[in-house]
Amino acid sequence: MSGARAAEGDPEFDLGGAVRFNYGWLDYGDNPGADLELLRVDAKGSAGPAFFSLQYRWYDGFHAVHHAWAGWKLDDVSDVRVGIQQAPFGLLPYASQSFWFGSGYYLGIEDDYDLGVVWQRAEGPHQFHAGVFLADEYGTGARYDRYSFDVATTDDLPYRERERLNLRYENSRDWNGAELALGASLFSGKVENRIDGGKHGHDGAAVHAQWKRGGTTVQLQWARYRYRIPESRIAMSAFEFPFEIAAEADVPTFNVAYALPSSGWFDGITCYNNLSTTQPVGSDPGLRESWQNVTGCSFSKGPMFTYVDWIAGKNMWFVGGSGIGIEEPGSDRWRSRLNINLGFYF
Repeated sequence: MSGARAAEGDPEFDLGGAVRFNYGWLDYGDNPGADLELLRVDAKGSAGPAFFSLQYRWYDGFHAVHHAWAGWKLDDVSDVRVGIQQAPFGLLPYASQSFWFGSGYYLGIEDDYDLGVVWQRAEGPHQFHAGVFLADEYGTGARYDRYSFDVATTDDLPYRERERLNLRYENSRDWNGAELALGASLFSGKVENRIDGGKHGHDGAAVHAQWKRGGTTVQLQWARYRYRIPESRIAMSAFEFPFEIAAEADVPTFNVAYALPSSGWFDGITCYNNLSTTQPVGSDPGLRESWQNVTGCSFSKGPMFTYVDWIAGKNMWFVGGSGIGIEEPGSDRWRSRLNINLGFYF
């Protein structure tokens, strides 16, 4: 629908989706080969000041909601949204350019979707977010088949996420012919022990910057999260598997990307290197730093979008590790995999 008609307040509705195929080669285990990685359905629409967006996904062996929210425009620069939506924290929409995201994704502080209410305002160089979240997207830590990473309820660590407040501010400006965005984020909330009902603090903060000039993008972020629980570890889960992470850690991120000038058969090619690490806070002997580096390129052509990534990790879950920021036998060597993800988006 044209922008003119949309401005007149005519109702809009768009239905879409995607299908993705994946190929992986691992240097640390059996190779998964090629398979159908994802089917998804998207819907969005608007009528006057009201609008909505939802997405549902089917993976191999499970299905999960990605997001489902409804919003209301308060004026030309602000709105409020209610439902399962991305928690505003750190670089948005992602502190990464690769298919694998950064370490923060697996720690629940990047591209995390929870149930709550978010107000946002973008006025000139200023962008504000304020969100109140009631719980994770399903309201239980016992369900491991989900897209975004949340606190998991396990026998050894029986916790789940509860209420949380997120605040975020970013300022964008021209700087010596480049676009520079500087920001800060914080959150404060609770996790609940499912055995005794006790609640413990859960908080975090981040400072972040993004610099763009021509086809070059540089992202910098430092984040710290903390679960104020008696244990030095807490469990997380997504994609059907629970695993343990350090209960408190620093998460520095450094990403560089370059979008090649459009030429040839592809509509766009972007190459990148995404480096992130999880550095546990404290001297507990059961904790150890984790590293993740992703080098790759993305290719777009019409409805097709493909990632070709080489992901390397040390003591890193999803690259052969048992968890993130924890000490486990045999976790001190680098492991890597080649991954190709071919998607068609409609």
